[in-house]
Amino acid sequence: MAVAHNPLKQKIEFVKGVGEAKAQLLKAELGVSTIEDMINIFPFRYDDRSVFSLLKDVRGGDSVQLKGTLVSLKKVKGKGRSRLTGMFKDPSGIIELTWFQGAKWIADTLKVNHEYILYGKINAYRGKRSIPHPEMELASKAEKQAAFLPVYASTDALTRRGLGMRARRNIVQHIFNILRPSHFIEVLPPKIMAMLKLCNAYEAYKWIHFPQNDTERSHASNRLKFEELFFLQLRILQVKKTRELKFKGLVFEKVGNFFNRFFKEKLEFELTGAQKRVIKEIRADMGSERQMNRLLQGDVGSGKTIVALMSMLIALDNGYQACLLAPTEILAQQHFTSITESLKGLGIHIAFLSGSVKGKVRRELFRFLKDGHIDILIGTHAILEDPVQFKKLGLAVTDEQHRFGVAQRAKLWTKNKDRPPHILVMTATPIPRTLAMTTYGDLEVSVIDELPPGRKPINTVHKTERDRMRIIKFMKEEIAIGHQVYIVYPLIEESATLDLENLQQGYEELLNYFPLQEYQIAVVNGRMKAADKDMEMQRFVSGKAQIMVATTVIEVGVNVPNASIMIIENAARFGLSQLHQLRGRVGRGAEQSYCILMTKPQLTHYAKERIKTMCRTNNGFEIAEVDMKLRGPGDLEGTQQSGVLDLKIANIASDVKIMQTARHFAIELLAEDPLLEAPELYNTKMYLERLKTKHQSWGRIS
Repeated sequence: MAVAHNPLKQKIEFVKGVGEAKAQLLKAELGVSTIEDMINIFPFRYDDRSVFSLLKDVRGGDSVQLKGTLVSLKKVKGKGRSRLTGMFKDPSGIIELTWFQGAKWIADTLKVNHEYILYGKINAYRGKRSIPHPEMELASKAEKQAAFLPVYASTDALTRRGLGMRARRNIVQHIFNILRPSHFIEVLPPKIMAMLKLCNAYEAYKWIHFPQNDTERSHASNRLKFEELFFLQLRILQVKKTRELKFKGLVFEKVGNFFNRFFKEKLEFELTGAQKRVIKEIRADMGSERQMNRLLQGDVGSGKTIVALMSMLIALDNGYQACLLAPTEILAQQHFTSITESLKGLGIHIAFLSGSVKGKVRRELFRFLKDGHIDILIGTHAILEDPVQFKKLGLAVTDEQHRFGVAQRAKLWTKNKDRPPHILVMTATPIPRTLAMTTYGDLEVSVIDELPPGRKPINTVHKTERDRMRIIKFMKEEIAIGHQVYIVYPLIEESATLDLENLQQGYEELLNYFPLQEYQIAVVNGRMKAADKDMEMQRFVSGKAQIMVATTVIEVGVNVPNASIMIIENAARFGLSQLHQLRGRVGRGAEQSYCILMTKPQLTHYAKERIKTMCRTNNGFEIAEVDMKLRGPGDLEGTQQSGVLDLKIANIASDVKIMQTARHFAIELLAEDPLLEAPELYNTKMYLERLKTKHQSWGRIS
């Protein structure tokens, strides 16, 4: 139980070594106001101070701990500011130390001819070694330190103003001098603590900052990661449960004439096993009394649209309407054209709505929709506007759902008067399983994990500038047999001007090989007016232009079956999921397609990994897993807006087992006690309520 005046709630300025000025800086840079805030900023690594190196054994780039004597110290005047240099000697050699900041304070603090423990990074320049800004501690004092010293993420402002690594450590050390086990409220259920043999909260916090050995560090890390992921899962699962109890779904009991006729008369190919499985899952949802809230994942070309269309036909068979939202006009128009063609002769009324539908046509559409004459409405964000009213909306499908804001998608719930429509959200961005368990943990998830038969995997190759002429020749050969080519340039938000220069330069160079007398080239970039962009896209979609030169604004999901080559310039600048999305623009037809990744010959380690992964596999889920490991989950497209991935210590990519354990225990606990009413769960319930106020949940809106 917590004591009446808990030091954890004490303001940080009252801690030894802080004061008002530093407290303001900690708040501005790290969001720290209290002792509790401070100890919740965990070290990202530890310096092992149990191991000493000798100067004769170290190389440039090594982080080392040395024991020796400071033999000299002097100020050196330069053209700008002066610096401080020193010579440090150990039993095997001597090395120069340099300080460019805080020279006066350091000169007054350090003592020549005294023995020190030094920690720093070896800098090697033109054969000469030095250690810039080393940490120095008198050997007599340093020997009393812990073996593992915490290293915290910092900022230039903190370092400049006296809150560097050692100062931060000292502050946290002073905090733990006053904290006791009784100051910590145990929020994890006692039964789970016992089953998993977890250390208590005080031990976890003390050991994560100052472990005496690797066992303590490991126990603390596992406990804190489990706690974070356990409460994350509790929040997600409670939202899901609340939605199921609060919002009853429309019951679609039958699969009738529209569905069956389409299946027997109109479906030109056999559904894959994955498509059949997903349709079965959707039918079960729509036939129960639960409101469906399902995420449909499927790689580019896996057949998500057919699944969505057949789901809409179930709504129609039960006397309801359906709608499909797409993020852009060209994609919405493409859906409208293909669905209209697919349903021809079935007596189904389909309408299209976007910002460009105006005047009398728009007013009539609104009237027909409200009186039930329109069965399926396909369009853009315009569907979300207030004047758009359905007679009986039964299913709302959102394509490329991460392109819609959460508040926008919330409007779909208001489109039906009695009960909210069933919701199906589709994405071609593969989401790793562990990320889906968190970001979309309150949705049911369906995965189409196989491509239709006859689809050929896209052949992906890595090339450099020396291969340019062979690529030009290959492009000409493909165009000669009626195929089309995308050439994409990276988009760097900080430098839109540079992007346009790169694109313009690339376009002008292309004209040397593809003169406008013989070839048509469409150009699309983010600075063009929407109408101009659509016109250029349409030239390419219709086949009038053989080559499209674009920045990454080329539309997700646009279907150009003739496009057989995707050339990505400066491919090393793209993330893996972005490269995979761009590659998915080709390979839409039965012909063999190619993706050519152009880079400079020298690549960083991470760039090499991305390029190698793209050339090795076409599997979007495998690519997403690698992407998450390389970049971290918070960077993946569409995850930031969820507000769920505000994790301090757990890592979705590497802590899969802890995540699965946390979810298992969260499910089990809520099954036994949905409202957490047992007396021993009081602290668990209170902490969960605290977290809920911090994270407003939009989960019920998908």
